[in-house]
Amino acid sequence: MTENKDKICGWFVFNSGQLLIEKDVNGNYHIPYSINPPTDVPTGSNIHTIGEIYGHAAKTYAIHIPVSGNDDSPRMMKDLRASYDVLPFAEYYRAGKASQILNWDKNSRYCPMCGVPTVQVSPIAKRCPECRQEFYPRISPAVIVLIKKEDKVLLVHAKNFRGTFKGLVAGFLEAGETLEECVEREVMEETGLKIKDLRYFGSQPWPYPSGIMIGFIADYESGSIKLQNEELSTGEFYTKDNMPEIPKKLSIARKMIDAWLEGKV
Repeated sequence: MTENKDKICGWFVFNSGQLLIEKDVNGNYHIPYSINPPTDVPTGSNIHTIGEIYGHAAKTYAIHIPVSGNDDSPRMMKDLRASYDVLPFAEYYRAGKASQILNWDKNSRYCPMCGVPTVQVSPIAKRCPECRQEFYPRISPAVIVLIKKEDKVLLVHAKNFRGTFKGLVAGFLEAGETLEECVEREVMEETGLKIKDLRYFGSQPWPYPSGIMIGFIADYESGSIKLQNEELSTGEFYTKDNMPEIPKKLSIARKMIDAWLEGKV
């Protein structure tokens, strides 16, 4: 490679939630790496610097027309969620941030108070030149909880799941509540169950489009399952020897379920 390593950038190019990826000589997929943008940057699209990837500056921008291609092409567009299956994890992870920054950029071009175009003043801040309000990427916190009952775990199928797998109870934080209160409320609303011994497990950025998942482990205390029909289609307790299809590896839900299967929680 004759290009100066310090000038090469890793490019995260999006169109409507799909990411541009390239196939190398070994048949492996990566984002494009080059000095210049890998496609024309449309008028009105801003190039954002979002940190580094493998020692290179990581940059992102949106295109209006997707790059054509398929699995047999040197380039193709891939749904961000599906890119987890083909990209190195570091690239998938950074692509999540890129997607969130582009979503913020698109939705913060005008001040909601006075309608004046905003001005970007830092990689993650915009300011209204009229009323001086500042706007940062908005992150929506959501809780997710694994509920244990003796040798069983509660698994549910939410109606918004992509697929037939069964996962964990989850929901968005409401104004004025703690994370713990949110977990207890969501569990009661969606399943009719009361839980106890709530403890923190971990968290995961969830760029679909701009969330963070905060995971908890809890024990069943009382109640019988009464599903909230608007949210869930099925829900029951499962033992380790009769598990249904569970979420893919990309989600914290799977990490939590795997930890339970391995006896770590």
